[in-house]
Amino acid sequence: MSTPMLNTALKAARAACAIINRAADNLDTLEVHRKGHSDYVSEIDVACERAIVEILREAYPRHQILGEENGTVGPENSPFQWIIDPIDGTTNFMHGFPQYAVSIALKHEDQIVEAVVADPVKNEIFTATRGSGAFLNGRRIRVSKRTTLSESLVGCGFPFRRQDNVEQFLAVFSQLAKTTSGLRRAGAASLDLAYVAAGRLDAFWEPNLKPWDIAAGSLLVLEAGGLVTDFKGETDFLDNGQIIAGTPKVFGQLLAVVNKNYGDIK
Repeated sequence: MSTPMLNTALKAARAACAIINRAADNLDTLEVHRKGHSDYVSEIDVACERAIVEILREAYPRHQILGEENGTVGPENSPFQWIIDPIDGTTNFMHGFPQYAVSIALKHEDQIVEAVVADPVKNEIFTATRGSGAFLNGRRIRVSKRTTLSESLVGCGFPFRRQDNVEQFLAVFSQLAKTTSGLRRAGAASLDLAYVAAGRLDAFWEPNLKPWDIAAGSLLVLEAGGLVTDFKGETDFLDNGQIIAGTPKVFGQLLAVVNKNYGDIK
């Protein structure tokens, strides 16, 4: 059964998806601003975040909200914090590359308790409530049953900021390219994690992410029977932006490869 908070998140995600789908027909007129190297925000990101925030604040005015575009709003001492990415994969969206999503998570104290990742292109909505499993369009999903890296399809994210640790990434990428069934970089971490939860990917790893990139997706994986940590095998991924997710047995093998090359990164 859906909880009232999950239903509110679904309402907000659907409102954002409607805005995105209308804008997708007129990408040539899109107003885009550059936030940093290979980092962009469009007027649609802003409009989607505004729509999401309005719905969340109307339902839960005492909750705090952390959004990618506008930072933190709401009471500082609230035990509840919504974490939202209005368009995860803005660069894909700008180019008409159909791999982007709306990501909404609710954190209570130090745990993510609700998650929605909505793909407006494929009309797929991934949801999870802590302790109740993960779902795709209402159907229960589970991580894959694969047990070795050699048979696994692994997702990743390429470094795109100038300060990213490119050498460490390339070392891991090179080893995995030789030892896995394949590597995929689709450009939207929330969907990559949702795909791990649904068994479409067997594992995923990426450094230098933000909480809104991974909050919802991390709960999807956990509720689908997978494992999620940072590069040291700890649970600080929301704070340090390093994430590894996967099926229980593939996860450990991927962690060993990544940790070997990122072990000196704090």
